[in-house]
Amino acid sequence: MAREKFSQIYARAAERKGGVGVLESMLATPLSAEQLKQIGDDRWLAAFTQKVFQSGISWQVVRNKWPNFEEVFFGFDIEKMLLMPSEMWERKATEPAIIRHLGKVMTIPDNAQMIHEAALEHGSFAAMVADWPQDDITGLWRYLKKHGKRLGGNTGPYTLRIMGKDTFILSRDVEAYLRQTGIIDDGRDTQKSLKAAQTAFSDWQQESGRAMCQISQIIAFSSGDNRV
Repeated sequence: MAREKFSQIYARAAERKGGVGVLESMLATPLSAEQLKQIGDDRWLAAFTQKVFQSGISWQVVRNKWPNFEEVFFGFDIEKMLLMPSEMWERKATEPAIIRHLGKVMTIPDNAQMIHEAALEHGSFAAMVADWPQDDITGLWRYLKKHGKRLGGNTGPYTLRIMGKDTFILSRDVEAYLRQTGIIDDGRDTQKSLKAAQTAFSDWQQESGRAMCQISQIIAFSSGDNRV
């Protein structure tokens, strides 16, 4: 099956959403590399932690509790996270002010270690993310899954998107479109599927000049159950 041109996808999304103006108002804008590099590594750890806790739990519940997380975990200061002994982590996991879940709490020191090691090599975790090439964004996903804890699936990519890194997302609607059009025909997280998705998004980016996050959103808006 021939790959659909992005202009066709865009036209369908605009029609479904009520016009070009409405569609454009719904699209995210990623940060520049220089803007990304200004983000402190503590904020990356906080963002990963929040997304880990939101997995399987109401996002709003986590947001409502988040000021307590910031207080209990010392603002996610990387050095402090790395110095805390295991018994202190176990105590922290029982704090009534946060959502008590030992397994998710224990991702914090592991992900702090990942961020620390990246900072040693690149100057900061943010610098590594900012300089990661767009034509291998799925490689960054694999890095998070391999070196982090509970950052596989869409957890890592969604965190990158929230923090401003330009990335597409294999959401339910995007994955369904890629399958319907024959771009992927294997497990979603297999090397074959990720490579095929990366190639398609890179081609659409060259065709349109748009950010990958916008291409991803437009594809989702062009199909699925999100018609206005």
